[in-house]
Amino acid sequence: MADGDEDPAVFTATSLPSDPRLLATVTNAYLGTRVYRDILHVSGVYSGAVGDTHRANVPSPVNVRMALPAAGSPAETFTLNTRTGTFSHVLRSADYTATHQIYAHHSLVHLMAFSITIRRSAHTTQPITVQLQTPFAPKSQDLDLKQGPDFQGAHYVYGKTLVPEVEGGPRPTVHMLWTPVPRALTLRGEERERSWEFLTAVAESEEEVKRSYSEGLSHVAAGSLHSSHVHAWAALWRGCCVELDGPLAFRQALCGCLYYLLSTIPPQGNPGVLFHGISPGGLSNGTRGEDYWGHVFWDQDTWMFPNILLFYPEAARAILEYRIRTLEGALCNAQEQGYEGAKFPWESAATGREVCPEEVYGAQEIHVTGDVLMAFEQYYCTTQDQKLFLEDGGWKLVDAVAQYWCSRMVWSEEEQCYHIKGVMPPDEYHQRVDNSVYTNAVARRSLDFAADVARDFLIPVPEEWVDCARKVKVPFDVEKKYHPEYDGYSPGEPVKQADVVLLGFPLMHPMSSEVRRNDLEMYEPVTELHGPAMTWSMFAVGWLELKEVQRAQSQLNKCFSNITEPFKIWVENSDGSGAVNFLTGMGGFLQAILFGYTGFRITRSGLRFNPAFPDGINRLKVNGVSYLGNKLEFTITRGEIRIEVTESPREPPPSALEAVLEESGQRLPLREGRSVSFPTAAGWIQRSPTETF
Repeated sequence: MADGDEDPAVFTATSLPSDPRLLATVTNAYLGTRVYRDILHVSGVYSGAVGDTHRANVPSPVNVRMALPAAGSPAETFTLNTRTGTFSHVLRSADYTATHQIYAHHSLVHLMAFSITIRRSAHTTQPITVQLQTPFAPKSQDLDLKQGPDFQGAHYVYGKTLVPEVEGGPRPTVHMLWTPVPRALTLRGEERERSWEFLTAVAESEEEVKRSYSEGLSHVAAGSLHSSHVHAWAALWRGCCVELDGPLAFRQALCGCLYYLLSTIPPQGNPGVLFHGISPGGLSNGTRGEDYWGHVFWDQDTWMFPNILLFYPEAARAILEYRIRTLEGALCNAQEQGYEGAKFPWESAATGREVCPEEVYGAQEIHVTGDVLMAFEQYYCTTQDQKLFLEDGGWKLVDAVAQYWCSRMVWSEEEQCYHIKGVMPPDEYHQRVDNSVYTNAVARRSLDFAADVARDFLIPVPEEWVDCARKVKVPFDVEKKYHPEYDGYSPGEPVKQADVVLLGFPLMHPMSSEVRRNDLEMYEPVTELHGPAMTWSMFAVGWLELKEVQRAQSQLNKCFSNITEPFKIWVENSDGSGAVNFLTGMGGFLQAILFGYTGFRITRSGLRFNPAFPDGINRLKVNGVSYLGNKLEFTITRGEIRIEVTESPREPPPSALEAVLEESGQRLPLREGRSVSFPTAAGWIQRSPTETF
């Protein structure tokens, strides 16, 4: 099949990977598992105290394998369909086809389900039996599970986590109902086709789990359980259509990254789902001792968040609400270290207290606090959602972060500037350094944003915020015209991962093209080749900014050594070590396309664009871009940009948008249903100062 004919969104294999960590995942915002794994995880349900806190293992009734008792070797395929969020196992012979489908329901998030369908394909009347193999036992090392009475034909267990995250803290309860799984299913001789549906419902209350299971049964009776799930995924994909004309492997990587990331976000229009953040390995991973134990890092706010925000501001808001809910823990973290305000944990679980098993990271890798606030800034610039800040706790968080940075700085009489001492940069090869350039720059950005928001809300801006922002040291070598990673950094020292290059993007720290180039050239050869997967996407973005498109693509191509077959699962490090289903790497890859190829930049004054394509990429269509309540479609080729407003909010009436071309200053009004086109060039989208709808 030619490159152009194969569906890049469907991954099929005739055998499974030998490493079970590389199996496909089926996940929604509340439940997640790897296929054929004996445990599943529930969002926000952790067990263990502080440094031992991990996702609680819940026994999985959906871990079922299909097999045939009869002799013979039917053809066998395993397929992950990212369009429908469904994993399938198919056995096919001359006489029958047996299909096993597994999915985490996207809109009914308390449900996981699987079905077995046997279809006779020849005019035989022999019974066809499929065996079902399951190691399931209703036991858990993390829950005190008790058996309850059956409900509507389902078995029932419930129990609390064994150890709270903090002393005296809550111990979440898990309630689970599941359809009993027989050892075999038989298509009788007079039947041509039959399907069997199996439900698992999980919730934190008896009332909710019974309601969810009953709702699932109603869908089963109506024949609409899987179709309603497929419909929800179709709606999700319509809202963020990304089409790229380029190599098949590239398009497959794009589809895989979007699928795994979108699997984690709350369904649209479902505010009842309490969101508990996104960990590097996703909800399918994170048991004790693996995949960072399901904790939430800067990975969420810096690497995943911008892609989600670009299409789904409602889901982006849920991520910020998680940080707001855990603010009390962040306040305690700062106080324990002797500082004011809020210090967000390097590793966060349910409470916002530091749960990192290794003290050095929690104490020193403080840039995460600025990363959290950068996500709030991007959201504010994109949505102008003042309610989040004025009514829903956002301003309290912004204010607390600004207080923290001011208290964390010390004045240097010798240099006449503020220092931030004793930190670990994003480059974790170095610890207890002074004036990490990334940490100090993100601290300045936090303070500038806090002051801007305060002015917007007519809140007096503390002079300390302005003074600290203006006078914090951001190391710069005036002779070599590059940014040292920290005070005392020597050129050529090895670096673990993207660090200084993040100044250009996403921080957009002011610098000339010469300095941007010098930073890239200084750090590219000394950055760990087998380090974390998101690194090379940021080098790619930097070279795209400088229009060195082939150099950019050579960096982005390095990501493919982190993508495993056949289901496009990412590993953190190219040698296979680290977190698996590494959403952080996927987030970086997506940003290289969604912010690199397009040149999108979220700024206070507008959404900027400045496309750059490498050879082999001829066209990029991005539909569903959200800006100030509108939905935009960008179609970009080497010669032309076409922009259309595909949807505008009805209430309240928004200001009209316009595209402004940077070089000529030409302003092109944007109205719903009508597109504008112009030769490919830099520009931005902004509110029209003169026209309203």
